[in-house]
Amino acid sequence: MFMIEENINTLSFRGTSDLIKAISCPALRVFSLSFRMTKLVILIYSVLLITSCAAKKDVYLFTSFHEPANEGLRLLYSNDGYHWNDFKHIFLKPEAGDAKIMRDPSMVQGPDGTFHLVWTTGWKGDLGFGYASSKDLIHWSPQQHINIMATEPTTVNVWAPEIFYDDVKKQYIIVWASCIPGRFPNGQEDANNNHRLYYTTTTDFKAFSTAKLFLDPGFSVIDAQILKRGTQDYVLVMKDNTRPNRNILVATAKDPLGPYSNYSSRFTELFSEGPNATKVGNDWLIYYDSYRLKRYGAMQTTDFKTFTDFSNKVTVPEGHKHGTILKVTTKTLNNLKKETGVQ
Repeated sequence: MFMIEENINTLSFRGTSDLIKAISCPALRVFSLSFRMTKLVILIYSVLLITSCAAKKDVYLFTSFHEPANEGLRLLYSNDGYHWNDFKHIFLKPEAGDAKIMRDPSMVQGPDGTFHLVWTTGWKGDLGFGYASSKDLIHWSPQQHINIMATEPTTVNVWAPEIFYDDVKKQYIIVWASCIPGRFPNGQEDANNNHRLYYTTTTDFKAFSTAKLFLDPGFSVIDAQILKRGTQDYVLVMKDNTRPNRNILVATAKDPLGPYSNYSSRFTELFSEGPNATKVGNDWLIYYDSYRLKRYGAMQTTDFKTFTDFSNKVTVPEGHKHGTILKVTTKTLNNLKKETGVQ
C-alpha cells in the first residue's frame, strides 16, 4: 500500500500504466485510468480491487479418512498447497454398502458448483462404490451404493474410485481398480490381488454407463487419478501394485479415456500408494501415502518426466489417508471454518 501511495505522488500518464501492470490483479485492467484522475480516486480503486481479487483467491481442500475407516469423511485445508491443516471434524458418516465404511474419498466440483463424492465401501466382496453430493460440503444428499460391477459377479472388490470431470464431453468419469480372478495373466501377486482399472461415465449420477476396462498396462494396477494439463493433454497417475514394485508411475494420453502410453519409471520409494496431484503455481505436487514409512510424501514435477522429492517441504497431519485434492473459493473455506469452529 505504501508503494502505491509513493507511486501516486509522481504519477504521470505512463506512470499510471506502469502502476496498473505492477499490481498483479487482472481485474484492474478493466479500468481506463487517465492522468487527470485524482490521487485519491486511483488509490480507492486500487485498494478495492486488490481486496476483491484477494477474496476470490482459491484455496485447497484434501479429502481424507482415518483408519479403520468407519468414521467418515474428513477434510484438510491449505492456503499454499504445501502445508495442511485438519478441521478435526466428520463431514459425512458412511451409510452406503454393507460394511458402512468410507475409504479413499474422491471429490470434484461440477460446473454448477455441486460437489460430487465417491468412495470405497468395502474391502472385499463389494461390487460397488458410495456416492453423495453437496452444494456446501455441510449438507449432503442421501447416500447411494452404485453396484457398478454387478455384471461381473466374480469381482473381488471395487477399490479407490476416483472421479474426474471431462469438460470436453461434459461428463463425469469414475475410475477404480477391480480384480476379476483369471481374467488377466498373474504376476507374482496372488490371483485375488491381480487388479486392472475399470471406468463408468455419467452426466447426472442417476444413470451410469456399463463398467468397461479402462487400463490394462500388463501388470496389476490400482489407485489411478486423471489429470488435465491442456487440450488433448492428459496424465494418469497410478500405483504399480505388482510384487516387488508397489510404487508410483505416470502415463499420458490425448483423451481422458486413453489410450495411455509413455509410461514413466517408478519414481517413489517402495510401499507407496494413493497418489493424488495438484497444481501449485507452475509446478505439480504429487502426494502419496508412504505406508511403510508411516508418513505422507510428495514429489514435485513440471513435466511428469523429472521428479524431485519434496517430502521435507510439505506438512500433512498425522492419520491422513488416501484422498483427492481440489481447489475451492475462500468463501467455501470460511463457511467450513465457521461450521466447524476453526479459527
